[in-house]
Amino acid sequence: MTIKNREFQVHKLNEQGIQRCEQIAKLFDEFLIQLDSILHEAPFHDPRLNAIVRTKLEEACFFAKKAIATSEINQINEETK
Repeated sequence: MTIKNREFQVHKLNEQGIQRCEQIAKLFDEFLIQLDSILHEAPFHDPRLNAIVRTKLEEACFFAKKAIATSEINQINEETK
């Protein structure tokens, strides 16, 4: 099956790509942990806003990892297998 639109293609990552995605995930995880501790100290803590923050960070992490995955340097070259 050929997918013509790049937005929907599947990318198999090489070791470098996997490591970069793991680094991104770790940075976002550490940031969210620190941010959660600050937000929970706020006098008028609103869990709904925290949920929005968490969702937006998850979304940002997804697109950061997609940027890594769509770069050919981070993909397994199927022709050389």
